[in-house]
Amino acid sequence: MNLHEYQAKSLLSQYGVKIAQGIMAETPESAVSAAKELQKNTGTRLWVVKAQIHAGGRGKGGGVKVAKTLEDVFEKSKAILGMKLVSPQTGPEGKLVRKILIAEDVYYPGEKEPKEFYMSILLDRSTGKNIIMASTEGGVEIEAVAAKTPEKIFKEWIEPSAGLRAFQCRKIAFSLGCTGKEVNEMISFIKGIYQCYEACDASLVEINPVLRTSDGQILAVDAKIKLDDNAMFRHNDFPELRDIHEEDPLEVEASLSNLNYIKLDGNVGCMVNGAGLAMATMDMIKLAGGHPANFLDVGGSASVETVEAGFRIILKDPNVKAILINIFGGIVRCDRVAGGVVQAYKNIGNVKIPIIVRLQGTNAEMGAKIIEDSGLKVTSAILLKDAAERVADALKN
Repeated sequence: MNLHEYQAKSLLSQYGVKIAQGIMAETPESAVSAAKELQKNTGTRLWVVKAQIHAGGRGKGGGVKVAKTLEDVFEKSKAILGMKLVSPQTGPEGKLVRKILIAEDVYYPGEKEPKEFYMSILLDRSTGKNIIMASTEGGVEIEAVAAKTPEKIFKEWIEPSAGLRAFQCRKIAFSLGCTGKEVNEMISFIKGIYQCYEACDASLVEINPVLRTSDGQILAVDAKIKLDDNAMFRHNDFPELRDIHEEDPLEVEASLSNLNYIKLDGNVGCMVNGAGLAMATMDMIKLAGGHPANFLDVGGSASVETVEAGFRIILKDPNVKAILINIFGGIVRCDRVAGGVVQAYKNIGNVKIPIIVRLQGTNAEMGAKIIEDSGLKVTSAILLKDAAERVADALKN
């Protein structure tokens, strides 16, 4: 689950991480009130109006503006709220801005020029260890840094049995060129974000930029946190942080039916039980010349109602031109899946796209008979390769 910047900063501050202070607003009027409160609390003379969407590159799309007066805060908030923000990460369709963050200006003049860094924590699956990545090239897309100047990305792997060690924090701080009191500031910052990463069961914490202010403070100007959905049972307050407006509507609908669904950009809808079988099915579709439109795992305890819900979700995708249902009956019975398909077909009505069904395993013969007796225009297959090829043939017709 992705968090908005204002939510991520709130979590980080709970673990002692210094942040650029800000207040979320949903109207121009509340934005002005937030600006007044910030000025009272921090003394800031400028404000930054920042669109809150689950995508990076907001500034490139006109979603980040500096305001010099309260009137300016109102006008810039009015312009950003309700806009369709298009950035390199949103795609051409963009995202509707429903919330903004009014943040203090932390680029004030002082003894030194402010300096931006990059820092992130995630799991390195190749080693099974958490990794901290840092760079002196803050404020820049890390992919561009990796492609052009990879030597400027510093990496530190954390041994699971030992955890983050003090010498590793010092090593990162020195690699970033910190000196004097900045070293201790950076060490505290690294310890705080790592503690947040572990305690919140995050799969990603990314701060870009980390700012060394003109007076030597180290703080998070922006923040991105992605929480592990599988750990939500340990955090009763986290589900309320979810913003369904930022998610694909079909994925939201699927989650309400306890379906594992991810929308893709292909034209073949897939309904499978088991993540491994789903991956193999999508591979076979690609090899046969088709393109998967989704990942849909109905799970091992699928009911007729669950299968019908999955069927409906697939059909709501206008890009879907054919459907492949591939079920291996182990825990879930093939006859139950067949019943769900028939029920969905009849309840929805007027299904015009071709459907290919492959049922193998527990009660496969019963499932096949249910479909055959239903009178539906469904093509059966035994081998997965045959099923994928029949889907490809259907797309050509």
